[in-house]
Amino acid sequence: MEENEEKPDLVVWDKENGYYQKGLSYGSNVSAPAIKLDNVSGWKQSNADVANKNFKTKFDELKEEYEKLVNEVQLNELVYSSKYNFTPIMGELYHLYSKADESLFLSMISPDSWNQKYLGSFKLDTSHKWAKVDL
Repeated sequence: MEENEEKPDLVVWDKENGYYQKGLSYGSNVSAPAIKLDNVSGWKQSNADVANKNFKTKFDELKEEYEKLVNEVQLNELVYSSKYNFTPIMGELYHLYSKADESLFLSMISPDSWNQKYLGSFKLDTSHKWAKVDL
């Protein structure tokens, strides 16, 4: 066949090899067996389910971490907004109280030593964040 000559459909043609049906791993004519694709929908669905479960787990972890961070920020705002007349020492225990007028104050006096409205005990850590301590 000449180069400019049109080739009929279903003919495998190469300039070097000419007609080379035997070099193919599939049939190239109408009477060849049908090419059947594997059903991968089950594989795709199960892997999509695993991926979605991983995304949900990661999302839940991030959500929990975010909620802990928000709680930590609120506690720090609460303690830093209170009144105190001393310089807190890192690692020492301090107690947060509320006065009758709802103003907050931080004290070194423990809650069992006097009768004030006790809100919680806190320690200042090395990163200057207040951490709530259970007595």
